[in-house]
Amino acid sequence: MRYELIIFDWDGTLMDSVPKIVSCMQAAAADAEWGELEVSAIEDIIGLGLPEAIAKLCPGIDPEQAERLRQRYSHHFVHGDTTLMPFFDGVEAQLARLRERPQQRLAVATGKSRRGLDRVFNETGSGGLFHTSRTADETRSKPHPQMLLEILAELQVPAERAVMVGDTEYDLEMARAIGMDRVGVTYGVHTPARLAASQPVWVAEDVPSLFDWLRHA
Repeated sequence: MRYELIIFDWDGTLMDSVPKIVSCMQAAAADAEWGELEVSAIEDIIGLGLPEAIAKLCPGIDPEQAERLRQRYSHHFVHGDTTLMPFFDGVEAQLARLRERPQQRLAVATGKSRRGLDRVFNETGSGGLFHTSRTADETRSKPHPQMLLEILAELQVPAERAVMVGDTEYDLEMARAIGMDRVGVTYGVHTPARLAASQPVWVAEDVPSLFDWLRHA
């Protein structure tokens, strides 16, 4: 088994949450009186921590307005928006198959907050599939590799025995920064060309091909 540890991004990689993120961010921007945000611009920042995402989406925004936007985004995401967030087809069963393998360890590295990730773990019952996780508010936001370094240290796995799986260049770049193998998925938000620039060892076009590669790597 080439990879003792497989680290997954969450939004756009395991869960089809991009439509909800876009909807909530657009509503939050309107509430904060920032103005209209383009779908493509919001998709581009998915994977970053929320403060970093707002700073990139809204250059020049003052701290008070940024905090208002952050609060309204959180409100819409938890209470106001009813857009469904399913796992991509087959993800749960495929994760369960990997979890059953002797010595195989799984982790999550996400731009979500700890509160947000724990909420979705509880809602889906999926938290037990993973040995550990890191969120953007616990450490540094992607593409800085700090969350990967913390996961490796906690599980005592060297970088050469781990792989990062994600749908954005932020996922792949944080892995490349520490010499970790990386796998891109093209069914998320960033284009194949953007993913290719980070020199992934594999690029999957769908969930079955992703997990087939992971099982046989």
